[in-house]
Amino acid sequence: MIKVERIAAMKLDKKQAVAYAALAAEEAFGKKAEGVKDLGGGSFGRAFGVALPGGKSIVVKLLRAGDMLEKETHDLELLRRHCPVRIPAVLFSRRADERVPVDCYGMERIEGKPALYALSFLLAGEKKRRAFAEAVTDAQYALHQCTAARFGDTLAPAYDRWQDFYRPFAAAVLEKAEEMHAAGDLGEKIILPMRAAWEKFDVIFSEEVERACLIHGDLNVGNIMIGRGYRLTGFIDPLNSMYADREYDLFQFDNLTGKRFFLSETYRRKFGASQYCDQKLAFYGLWNEVFCYIKSGVLVDLIMDPLVKNMGRRLAEL
Repeated sequence: MIKVERIAAMKLDKKQAVAYAALAAEEAFGKKAEGVKDLGGGSFGRAFGVALPGGKSIVVKLLRAGDMLEKETHDLELLRRHCPVRIPAVLFSRRADERVPVDCYGMERIEGKPALYALSFLLAGEKKRRAFAEAVTDAQYALHQCTAARFGDTLAPAYDRWQDFYRPFAAAVLEKAEEMHAAGDLGEKIILPMRAAWEKFDVIFSEEVERACLIHGDLNVGNIMIGRGYRLTGFIDPLNSMYADREYDLFQFDNLTGKRFFLSETYRRKFGASQYCDQKLAFYGLWNEVFCYIKSGVLVDLIMDPLVKNMGRRLAEL
């Protein structure tokens, strides 16, 4: 039986984290770090840019939990082999010890900045943003051409059907969400649309998923890199990559400022979509965000509120 529980997260203040990132890089390369910059982070880790002598710059990611290192480094290398745009190469990894008491790894730095922070591009003409969407979706679809015989985690796919893998996971997330609601830790605005969506699970997922496609798992505008000339330079920071329904890789496209880039509509126009794709994406998005909240304890209303509203809207269409 699948259980979804809060991770035992390592708590680090910014000063400590900067010091650990520098120490890990210095240990790996035998050179003194010349500077460390906080690049931001999410629910499960934080990244730092580390400048080394000779103009070399790398990224060191500190992980909040002790069971993430093998999965993250494995998935980066797997995605890198099959994606036509750059995904960071892993340069080193290390387990927590007395010197650096948190698992971490170093990777190459991808040119540019996340599309989320490319403010001038958000205001650029529609033609440029649609051209960017063409490049992003072509690269993503190429990644989806890497398939496995079975569905599931990239480390050990073990399910003959997508529904056999995803339904128990979704049920476990709902069960934990109900516990949190009963304890006062999850509001009705979230649990009510989850209950309504669960009642329609068999309809939403009635169409069989034929291929177990490799997915990034967290391809939102914060993880899509853009360089000079509004050029796609790479994808970063995969999360829970797996062999899955390829449409699972689309739900993040509309989060934050994603709709400004026409990503979801471009992918679906070019490569097709299932009958209940809108409902599936709403379900995937809401369940993923609740899962992240359960695991990390971090609830981001800016992301959660639109997902809740979208779930209600898509259910009304059935």
